[in-house]
Amino acid sequence: MTMKTFADFGIQVPAGATGDVKTTCPQCSPSRKKSTAPCLSVNVEEGVWHCWHCEWSGSLKSGAERADARPRKPVKPSWDPSRLSLPPKVVEYFQARGITPEVLTSNQVGYGPAWMPGPNAEVTCIQFPYLKSGEVVNVKYRDGHKNFRQAKDAEKCLYRFDEIEKRAGADRALIITEGEMDALALVTIGYQAVTSVPEGAPSPGTKNYEKKFSFLESAEDLLARYGRVILAVDNDAPGQTLERELARRIGFEKCWRVTYPEGCKDINEVLVKYGADAARQVIEEARPMPIAGLYTAADIKGDVELLYAEGFRRGLSTGWPAVDELYTVRTGEMTIITGIPGSGKSNWLDALAVNLFNLHSWSFCFCSPENWPVQRHAAAILEKIVSKPFAPSRGILDRMRAEEMEFALGQMDGYFNFIMLGDEEMNLDMILSKVRAAIFRHGVKGVILDPWNELEHSRPAGLSETEYISQALSKVRRFARINDVHVWIVAHPTKLQKDKETGEYPVPTLYDISGSAHWYNKADNGITVFRHMEADLTDIYVGKIRFREVGQRGKATLAYCRETGTYHEQGKSYEERY
Repeated sequence: MTMKTFADFGIQVPAGATGDVKTTCPQCSPSRKKSTAPCLSVNVEEGVWHCWHCEWSGSLKSGAERADARPRKPVKPSWDPSRLSLPPKVVEYFQARGITPEVLTSNQVGYGPAWMPGPNAEVTCIQFPYLKSGEVVNVKYRDGHKNFRQAKDAEKCLYRFDEIEKRAGADRALIITEGEMDALALVTIGYQAVTSVPEGAPSPGTKNYEKKFSFLESAEDLLARYGRVILAVDNDAPGQTLERELARRIGFEKCWRVTYPEGCKDINEVLVKYGADAARQVIEEARPMPIAGLYTAADIKGDVELLYAEGFRRGLSTGWPAVDELYTVRTGEMTIITGIPGSGKSNWLDALAVNLFNLHSWSFCFCSPENWPVQRHAAAILEKIVSKPFAPSRGILDRMRAEEMEFALGQMDGYFNFIMLGDEEMNLDMILSKVRAAIFRHGVKGVILDPWNELEHSRPAGLSETEYISQALSKVRRFARINDVHVWIVAHPTKLQKDKETGEYPVPTLYDISGSAHWYNKADNGITVFRHMEADLTDIYVGKIRFREVGQRGKATLAYCRETGTYHEQGKSYEERY
């Protein structure tokens, strides 16, 4: 029997592709808002695939889809009204958790048969319907062993969507919990603007949040209508990860956090152990997420516990081992990039962004006026993704084919975002507001401002250039930390003098950047890109590292490919590069 190909399953993989490839999912992408987002991971050698959005999986080696593979176009699950008749033992279970029969009835909690993970057996279980526009669009199943699953191929949305939509207002607070039980516990004690995330909390260190937070796609307008959001998630490492990512996407300035009594992991435990008044007190004493100013130990308790569980993060690999010895990438930091004109600062940053996308599924937001028009910038990024020239080349590499370009463009959607504004809008505040929107919609982790001098800088009267640069860089650094993103700023040095003997420019440092020594003082990391034109080599000088776990000062040298604008470890053969 002839083994099937990826094309037999509707999976698009570029000709000649090897290793791990990201592409669109034929099962769920056509019906998604971000239809061209590459949510399907494919391993070409092993012939297997898995979708991080709808969980569709399969294998070529079996000659067919795996047993757990299933089409995932969102469909509305069947819902039998007879499920709403709860047996006494179920009602008693909820009452023991402090949840009344009236709340179960008003939220249409059901009970009936369903297939559950593990033994793959049909069992009777509690069923939480997710209603949107008056229809059941999803169902969460929970059996007696705390196993969970959702309805097959259903839409991901917030729990009690219709209820919280009715109550939205600028003077109202929305409470988000980690599970349906916590949400119903709060409804029992009088809160109505209460919801739950549909899939619980991701494990600490989870790289790909696309699947876990896809429910936010349909909730953006709704969340914007609330004045504040109280995050009442579990008090453990996964819960703290969930809290941090929700706050990062919704906006730390809008989010509040709760503190539970000692020995309680969630709000339902508080209700059971200490009663309704204590649970209300937890919500009423919620505090703003720490974003600036003075913090108490209580403010940072969860963050310290998460740091203890995860340890100091060294930062993510750049994709170049020689560079990783000196510099890794960590969110919440600001890196300043400099170099003489023509040294490839922008090009190297684009290559770094592509590496972080390929290795860690990072999304980016670029404000790069020197690379406009945007389609020209996109073409340069395509060359790095495909490893072929975008236009006809005189070198040894063939131009990328049209289907390769289309495939890579699909990969870029939602992951590479570009800001292009009019001259009067190119100020720092406007740019950062656009980045905030991209963080919510696309989970952006990397921000590139390139170059600094192309932004519109309206320096207030009486403020020196040095003072202005200090304030502006502080604003960007705060933005990086508050929103848990990494910001790179490209800044040009002052005019340098060539060496009289060698005729070459010296390697500039952050102190050589026009305007102020604050370029060095404010930076978390500082890098100089220096290209040797004739040798097609590029030196990456790491001149500043604020936190030693991220890296160290030193120099790494990369080989440069003119045809694709890509960088490689020195000594790699043509086959190893491509």
